[in-house]
Amino acid sequence: MQPNPESAMALQLDLIPVLQDNYVAVLWRGEQAAVVDPAVSEPVIAWLEQRGLQLIAVLQTHHHSDHIGGTPALLRRWPQAEVVASRADIARIPFQTRGVAEGDRFTLLGRSVDVLEVPAHTSRHIAFHLPAEQGEGAELFCGDTLFAGGCGRLFEGSPEQMHQALQRLTALDPATRVWCAHEYTEGNLRWAAHEAPQDAAIAKRLAAVRQLRARGEATIPSSVALERATNLFVRSSDASELARLRESKNHYKG
Repeated sequence: MQPNPESAMALQLDLIPVLQDNYVAVLWRGEQAAVVDPAVSEPVIAWLEQRGLQLIAVLQTHHHSDHIGGTPALLRRWPQAEVVASRADIARIPFQTRGVAEGDRFTLLGRSVDVLEVPAHTSRHIAFHLPAEQGEGAELFCGDTLFAGGCGRLFEGSPEQMHQALQRLTALDPATRVWCAHEYTEGNLRWAAHEAPQDAAIAKRLAAVRQLRARGEATIPSSVALERATNLFVRSSDASELARLRESKNHYKG
């Protein structure tokens, strides 16, 4: 993954909504593109071809089928594309071509990308962080660890791991844009408003999110600053509080 020669052009980021509530994030500059967690292939291929873009990389945050399901077909269409995933998860993401781990850095579309290991939702979950540089802002692709207004279920990890992961991700620059992989924001905030009915910041954000969804607009990206202010899981004082909140959210029916 070499820097695009048209480096003077700004990096573009878009979302492709797929399935019921998934998003496939697209990063592109010039005629080259990368995607994050493609659940399916057809809408992604169509989106890229309509814009004359060549896929050069697929970033995988974890192994769940609604994140990797489209990758094999994308590789058939663009066999030169690299697949970047946790090298420790090679058994569950066997088509990866670049295995990465905590502390690794690589260059994608002219931007540096740092790999962060954030086990909790799954045991080998990673996130991709693009630090701010060259006049372009910081971006975070966090899969199913940090959601807008929420966090992922603990399928393979512990509350301690999730608490550590969330604190780490939200220690990034407050202006960092947060690109999670699902449109769960309204449901997360409805639960949060039920859990903390006197919290004015949560109520204000929920109202704004409802307006966006009524217009059919995405609530992603969020920001680190917004999650610090309105995400009850991020605001948890310790793993025990996070565990209680996660159990409450798991059973919330509102």
